[in-house]
Amino acid sequence: MNKRIFLSPPHMGGAELDCIRQAFASNYVAPAGPQLQAFEQAFADATGIPHCLAVSSGTAAMHLALRHLGVGPGDIVLASTLTFMGSVSPAHFLGAELVFVDCVPESWNMDPARLEEAVKTCLRQGRKPAAVIPTDIYGQCADYDAIEAICQEYGVPMVTDAAESLGALYKGRSAGRAGRAAVFSFNGNKIITTSGGGMLASEDEELIAHCRKLSQQAREDAPYYEHEEIGYNYRMSNIVAAIGLGQLQVLPERVRRKREICNIYQEALGETPGVRLMPEAAYGTHSRWLTVGLFDPVTFGATPEEIRLALEAENIESRPVWKPMHLQPVFRRMGYGCVGGDVAAGLFEQGLCLPSGTSMDDRDLQRVIAIVRRASRN
Repeated sequence: MNKRIFLSPPHMGGAELDCIRQAFASNYVAPAGPQLQAFEQAFADATGIPHCLAVSSGTAAMHLALRHLGVGPGDIVLASTLTFMGSVSPAHFLGAELVFVDCVPESWNMDPARLEEAVKTCLRQGRKPAAVIPTDIYGQCADYDAIEAICQEYGVPMVTDAAESLGALYKGRSAGRAGRAAVFSFNGNKIITTSGGGMLASEDEELIAHCRKLSQQAREDAPYYEHEEIGYNYRMSNIVAAIGLGQLQVLPERVRRKREICNIYQEALGETPGVRLMPEAAYGTHSRWLTVGLFDPVTFGATPEEIRLALEAENIESRPVWKPMHLQPVFRRMGYGCVGGDVAAGLFEQGLCLPSGTSMDDRDLQRVIAIVRRASRN
């Protein structure tokens, strides 16, 4: 059998083991220690976001941010419909109702016009949204300035879901530098990984301080265990943070290779009838965490699912575009609404994420490209 090509597997840079050895040597293997503090500082330096809190997952980071903002039962939270479940489930944890917002074809990210429509509808109903969560999809920043201007006009806090976009730029600044806080993920398939984990980052020192307390069971500053509020066991461990320290060293190299992989796909498939790769918005630099193509079944001659199965038959992993949240059975049963939705639904119907691992060599890429081409009946 041909070797397995994964969609976006971990890619170690070489320094991670040294960082882990240092953590073991210090004997800080619990959720505290010098590597954890160093990782948070290094992340702040890399992104330009001054206050950072390393936690167990991106979902945990989002939960903490929304909790700090006071999101609770009866509230409405507006969120991108084209996203991953972990971006929006924390709002549900807190008892809020979700209203989803469609995306724009130019970036596949939240549509500012649809967002404003959603805000106005909520206000007419006498329900001011408690938060807005735009997702940076597949490594491309949302239009931060346009979305944040709407949030500021109506007094609604914005929490940026930058889980997929570390290494991307928006008008020259790092992904996540927008809104009250930003959430990042270090899951095993992300552009850098800690095996699992996430980061909450903010310009607001008080927000991070409160979330840090909440992430450690909300223990008060006392010699015994005293609690005035309920917290969570969300802190990242020192060992996991050591992996992150090593991975951060290779972030620029990973972004360069991700973009190079996308360019190879573009050169090979970009002129093929019925194929369009995800566009890069004029306002930023896409990290190309994943290269995603749209395949018109009639013009190209194969559905995305037929292509996926053809790749899988050759031991190659690919994946459909995120199924929009407004189409998810669990949220449909709850009656959660969506402003628009046709753009996101169309992307889901025709989209396929192609293998984008930075450890792939050019032979691997040509193997993928050849199978995609062969899948076409045309």
